[in-house]
Amino acid sequence: MSSITIDGFFIKWLGNAGFMLKGNDMVLYFDPYGLSGDIPEEDKADLLLITHEKFGHCEPDSIRKVRKTDCTTLIPERMSLQFRGDARRIMAGDSLTGELSIKGIDIEVVPAYDSCEDNGSSGAGVGYFLLFGELSIYHAGHTCDIPERLSASPDIVLLPIEATQGMDETKAADAVALISPKIVIPMGYVPGEGTMADPELFSDLVKEKSPSTEVIIL
Repeated sequence: MSSITIDGFFIKWLGNAGFMLKGNDMVLYFDPYGLSGDIPEEDKADLLLITHEKFGHCEPDSIRKVRKTDCTTLIPERMSLQFRGDARRIMAGDSLTGELSIKGIDIEVVPAYDSCEDNGSSGAGVGYFLLFGELSIYHAGHTCDIPERLSASPDIVLLPIEATQGMDETKAADAVALISPKIVIPMGYVPGEGTMADPELFSDLVKEKSPSTEVIIL
């Protein structure tokens, strides 16, 4: 299984940190990854959110494939990659809500942390907390920790579980226990490609530390 429908919203995991979400006549991508061939027009992005320039988060070929001509792309301020069209530089702390919402989607840009050994200073990437219809979603990006304060406990968390992406299974499960989402979907690895991530171990740890949270492995 690489996709699931939750409350009428289709969520497809693309591998690593990549996801496609569809609902309310909108198509949204996080960090598109590993896409080949032509993308049907109905699956191309109205909104594209990039979290980091690192491998697994920013794959130029996949980005080009999914962007519509009128796609809005959000990219971290510290990224060197340049985009044409409606591409907007953002940084942690930006609140794109209300009149500033993007195509009707409220988005809060939150910190991500490349290293937890430097007094918690934020890294080059970001995470996103957004309201997609009635569904609140937090994509943590490339991070070894989560922000101290999110605006609310999200319905769905997309969280890395491989140490090379910032968190191992134990640290990710501790993060889930702190924010108590309804659902968590592990990411940050590619199944069958020598990954060190163990999603089943992560699931067992979440059941122990946050029993009210459902783990969905895609």
